[in-house]
Amino acid sequence: MREKGSDQPDLTGTTSRVNFSGYGHKVTDADRAQWRDVMNARAQEAFHRGQEFVKKGNLEDGIFWLERAHRMARKSPNVTWALALAYLSAGHLDESLVKLESLHQQYDLREAAFLEAVCLVNINQKKEALNRLGCALGRFHVVPEMTSLIEDLVKQFKRDGWCTLSNSGVLAIHTQKDIQIICDGKEVFSGKADGLYSLPKGWSSARCLEVKRGQKHLLGSPINIASITRCESLVRATASGLEGWLWYPADPDHVPTIHIGPQETPQIVSEYAKDVDSDQPLPRPRIFRIELRKIPARTKQVMIRDEHGRPLVGAPLNPDIGALFSRKRKTPAYLRPQPVEEWPVRPAIDRKSRGWAVIIPVYKDEVKTLACLRSVFATVGPDVSIIVIDDATPEPALAKKLDDLRVEKRITLIRHKENLGYPASVNDGLRLAKGRDVVLLNSDTLVFPKWLERLEKRMKTTDVGTLTPFSNDASILSYPSVKERNPIPSSKQAKAIDRLCSRLFKSEEARIELPTANGFCMAISAECLEETGLFREDVFSLGYGEENDFCLRASALGFRHYPAPDVFVAHFGSVSFGSSRKALITRNLSVLEALHPGYHALVGRFIRSDALGGLRRAIDAARVEKLRGSRPSILLIQHDAGGGVGKAVSERAADWEEKGYFVLSLRPTEDGCWIEPLQKESSSTPNMTFVLPQETSTFVALLKDLKLAQIEWHHLVGHAPMIRQLHEKVGVPYSVFVHDYMSFCPRISLLNGEGHYCGEPELSECENCINTSGSYLDESITVSKLLDRSQKEFQKAKNIMVPSNDTARRMKRHFPFIEPEVHFLEQDILEKNRAGEKGQLGADGILRICVVGGISRWKGYDVLLQMASEIKKHSLPIEIVLVGHTPDDEGLIAQGVKVTGHYQEEEAVSLIKQQKATIGFIPSISPETWCYALTLLWKSDLRVLCFNIGAQAERIQRTGRGMVLPLGMPIEMLLRFLLREIN
Repeated sequence: MREKGSDQPDLTGTTSRVNFSGYGHKVTDADRAQWRDVMNARAQEAFHRGQEFVKKGNLEDGIFWLERAHRMARKSPNVTWALALAYLSAGHLDESLVKLESLHQQYDLREAAFLEAVCLVNINQKKEALNRLGCALGRFHVVPEMTSLIEDLVKQFKRDGWCTLSNSGVLAIHTQKDIQIICDGKEVFSGKADGLYSLPKGWSSARCLEVKRGQKHLLGSPINIASITRCESLVRATASGLEGWLWYPADPDHVPTIHIGPQETPQIVSEYAKDVDSDQPLPRPRIFRIELRKIPARTKQVMIRDEHGRPLVGAPLNPDIGALFSRKRKTPAYLRPQPVEEWPVRPAIDRKSRGWAVIIPVYKDEVKTLACLRSVFATVGPDVSIIVIDDATPEPALAKKLDDLRVEKRITLIRHKENLGYPASVNDGLRLAKGRDVVLLNSDTLVFPKWLERLEKRMKTTDVGTLTPFSNDASILSYPSVKERNPIPSSKQAKAIDRLCSRLFKSEEARIELPTANGFCMAISAECLEETGLFREDVFSLGYGEENDFCLRASALGFRHYPAPDVFVAHFGSVSFGSSRKALITRNLSVLEALHPGYHALVGRFIRSDALGGLRRAIDAARVEKLRGSRPSILLIQHDAGGGVGKAVSERAADWEEKGYFVLSLRPTEDGCWIEPLQKESSSTPNMTFVLPQETSTFVALLKDLKLAQIEWHHLVGHAPMIRQLHEKVGVPYSVFVHDYMSFCPRISLLNGEGHYCGEPELSECENCINTSGSYLDESITVSKLLDRSQKEFQKAKNIMVPSNDTARRMKRHFPFIEPEVHFLEQDILEKNRAGEKGQLGADGILRICVVGGISRWKGYDVLLQMASEIKKHSLPIEIVLVGHTPDDEGLIAQGVKVTGHYQEEEAVSLIKQQKATIGFIPSISPETWCYALTLLWKSDLRVLCFNIGAQAERIQRTGRGMVLPLGMPIEMLLRFLLREIN
């Protein structure tokens, strides 16, 4: 919000998040994008600053800025990698090892795997270093810089030697002794082979390579060939032909060769690609292009393989697809775009099922696949065909289990000689199931009793083309959240949700039209299959987008796609996509939109309409009711900004739970409110939102069903006006817990327009302040009317609670009739009960001042800025470190303040201690009601300085753990006092 008469954004920070979150405050996609841009820019600036310090040899400052970048971009592997290297260079070996292990585990990063050993050697864990080097050599080609370390460890631990394999098929063997080379159990060499050994043709199709001396493996043996030869790649059709990229993450410096078409024309791929979107750090993809004129006319499929004979991701592909992206090329009739439009509607005539087939494509993961099959065996009758397509699984044990099931006549098995992808696998199953209704089921799912019967009941009319149940991972049919990745439920949890869905929804309900089905569990009517045809494997290759294309073609024929909310299927899904998978999805989505212009807009409209929101809310409410049991409920109303209020609410929730209550939180949304359980055993309920005032009766009815016994106000900012009367509508008492001064100050924090504490003057001055400088409440109300309303609300309240004696005195000054109850939010420890913390200068003679939290104007932003300016101007031996953030970090950084950025609660104390500060400082110029930042500084063993105002001063004076100075003390005097006091 801007102050009246000002063109500059206000930095007082007194509005929590009312200006960009809460009732009547819509957060647009543009707002979110702008916020992301700001955060990304800050992270990039910190990253580049950190890199510059590291290059100059200033490792500690480099680490500070890289850590700031990491907090702002915790999911960026490139930042994590840079930070790990900086830690390693600075000798922070434990910290480096943690980051390297994370990168190794999450991204299978070769360089991280080898550098783990460097850390371990330097912390004198050489045996573990040797073990990890052996594992790394068995999965990656050696990092050349590691050779010397490997030789030293091999010699020190008296190993016979070591080996490493490259994608060229050359095995580097470092030993002068006789050895045996064994490939998939067959000996291919025996004798002395110190140096390089070229493996025989076809080596890359083997699984395991062993290099042994007698019964002992050389370090690095056995070698996992599939890991060494794993290829990230993509090929796509363009307006001018075909293009793609590939690289080998286990051997990234290897220059690959591709083979094109039936003649397998070789082409060396040496040029590095510059614009491949990869989550993995240190990617080294190489790009190739094939001009259209070099592709024989009327070629419908072009196969491109790597040097190991495996198709690149996206191959084979049809070069005609490129015409969809060209204004010059004529698009063939079979690829002519079919725009999304008002499609014909088929009559809903009763039909009978022609029988069922469950089609399950299988590739990897024996455990999940067999669990899926067991769940199907246990839940479908003998008249249901179970068709499994083995898409050339690389797991012999899985292939054997499938063979056994085929022999036992539990399944019909189709086996591919090479991996053809999901669409081709599905099509093979569909051909075999011709004439029947089918369910396409992923092999990483679990189904539960009566699931197929429920689907069959919904597929009872001729207009139904497809049905899709709810799942934890199902795009627009995900539950509980459709916006964020859901945790994978246990089998027991998923079964309970399925039972709940079965009880809540009947087969005649929820005929809500979907824009598309989802292939994880997709029921298709026989009529829809007959008229629509198979999946387009020639267009969508390995998969993604093919079921959407099928549904759009079916829609054009009048078929409709519906949810089956009475069925819930557990879906393990993919935790992360490699760069190949991400690129294939991007490619196929662009093809899908080109084939069906308007598809993405159709899906966007469906998501915005939240057509399934009511169904999800019903499931949430039923789960919450079950969780409540027989306990009475209490509702804690808070704003949506977290911070101190959020922490206090969490602590109050724990207190109420101990007393036997079921605790609920109420937060504002842009068009209403959101209820969330705050129990320890709670799970996510993102759908318990209500549009107000339209859904007031439904909202109130839910609270009554949950046996609400009391409401506790913590913060009403951002809430719909009717929330103030919620207790009356439900018929329960309410209490008030005061966290700030919005009950009598429309600017909330008692700061005037000049950014100074107002002194809490007479009413006329307050009215003048608001008229001149503006209000931070999300309503138009005078100070006089605000006081009247607050007085009436306090009089009706069961009790008034405050966190400190200072807050009690201030509230009683404005509302003399109330008797506030003081509830300290934490138990302070007195100075006499602990060792005194005497601030010390750093070894460099610098006095370091540590400030903690989100520092807005009333929290002391201007004070810090003035202090930093004075320190810089006079070159004082003082440094300010802010463990936290501000609305304008850049302003402080420009004056020499170190700003860590946002931190997580659990890391706060260790982060404060890392700064090696001399003293803590609470620069707030307005009265705090409690101040959690003060507690964090004390937990970090720092004495703390503050001004003589608010709960912060009360607590320091009561405990003796710091100093209290006059508010308004000149900055230069404050700095001189600090230097004198510490020295």
